[in-house]
Amino acid sequence: MALPAQDERTLPAAVLHDLDRQPLDQALSGVQTLIEQHGHVIVLSSRAAPTAMTERLHTIRSLLESDRIALFGPELPPLGVAVLARQLRQLASCDLSPGVLASAGRLLTHYLHAGALLGSVAKLDRVPVDLKAHARSWMPGSQFAVLAHPAPQLVRVGPGATLAGPEFATSMLVAKGQLPADWVTGTLAPAWNAQGLREVPLPAESAEWWGTGKLVEFCAYLPDLSVLYQLVTSVRQTACHWCGIDVIGDRCVFCSATPPVHDLPVPAG
Repeated sequence: MALPAQDERTLPAAVLHDLDRQPLDQALSGVQTLIEQHGHVIVLSSRAAPTAMTERLHTIRSLLESDRIALFGPELPPLGVAVLARQLRQLASCDLSPGVLASAGRLLTHYLHAGALLGSVAKLDRVPVDLKAHARSWMPGSQFAVLAHPAPQLVRVGPGATLAGPEFATSMLVAKGQLPADWVTGTLAPAWNAQGLREVPLPAESAEWWGTGKLVEFCAYLPDLSVLYQLVTSVRQTACHWCGIDVIGDRCVFCSATPPVHDLPVPAG
């Protein structure tokens, strides 16, 4: 899902619709065109996306023999992936190199708080659920608040129930499925001191990711471009020893190379 632009500087997203259902030559041509237009392509995908989609992306990257395609499937619920993609679109308007911009995805995931209000956790397998919660999920009217990232947490919704939230100012997006959003907007958002609250459509993969269509997905995030830019530029940059592109972190997002391990010299004698 491509979220609306956060501000006038946010670059538009290129959504790869039905990439796994297209003829291979058509999919190759589409991605090749993006590379020619922009130089580098950063692809974010949900881990709830069909396996065929992920396989097709890797096939395209391999056939094009390109080190200008970065594939990133973060451990985030679908709404969190959409938020992260928009943050990278915001940063794409700044003076960041392609490698640093792509590397920023891993960094910025640490500042996202993503979860959902669920009507059942019976089929939830991406967040630890104890047997008691499973049993309660079969009781009519039960609802559970689940935090998937940055640290898993699950509570049964009731008086005083809340989730551990961010310790910094954030905005919140809410995407409604087949549940009312009252608890999220009226209880959780104030408890997290959300500075802004907006509703967006539910991502297509959300029901698959959470194991139920009876949900309200939410994500708290840093909306300010200047804050995002400061976070990214405060991290030390290094040049990939294999392809030479500037990155942050310990793995090149384009060629997947990791820093070489040098053996320590053996003491003489």
